[in-house]
Amino acid sequence: MATKTNGASPDKRRKYDEAFKAEALRLAGESRSTQAAARQLGISPKLLYRWQQAQLVAEVGSEEVARDPEVRALRARLKRAEQELDILKKALVIFGQPTR
Repeated sequence: MATKTNGASPDKRRKYDEAFKAEALRLAGESRSTQAAARQLGISPKLLYRWQQAQLVAEVGSEEVARDPEVRALRARLKRAEQELDILKKALVIFGQPTR
């Protein structure tokens, strides 16, 4: 997943491929804690926060909009509603529809 730069380079920072970043963002999105997700992946929480911010800016098209508290609150409400919907869908599958 993660690729390291060769020792010949003076740059000691690790480089992560897009697949690793996408998986990290997915894990952080599913987790309640970005810091816990970062620890699980063995990366800095600050790095994961930067990736999340970059993803958000790419989605909304503007850093100003991405940092707007109202937009952040609405996105959080949407995420919670989507999680609740997933739970209800799973419950429907498990318990089935009631017979008439």
